[in-house]
Amino acid sequence: MHAQEIIRSIEQEFIKTDLPLINIGDNVRVNVKIVEGGKERLQAFEGTVICRRGAGISKNITVRRVFQGIGVERVFLLHSPRIESIKVTRRGSVRRAKLFYLRDRVGKATRVKEKV
Repeated sequence: MHAQEIIRSIEQEFIKTDLPLINIGDNVRVNVKIVEGGKERLQAFEGTVICRRGAGISKNITVRRVFQGIGVERVFLLHSPRIESIKVTRRGSVRRAKLFYLRDRVGKATRVKEKV
């Protein structure tokens, strides 16, 4: 067996199978486990998926939201044990693979059309 095949077989155990189908432009709510001191809690991060990258266990998404007038982007590893759940709240209809142009937009111009 080659090294890559061994690595792939080990990674297979950790790949989550209960993830929803996430597309670019979708609004998602990601529940993340946060450790503060000795306590663990869930924190929700809701925003628009502007980028999808990677494959297999290293697949990740970039989620953007505007909080108090400031754009906040966060990259989430989809198969990370820190990710409790991902829920698609709204399907977006877009025509490109990366929505980095949303970074330059303000207010209502940042809206993405909903898929009907």
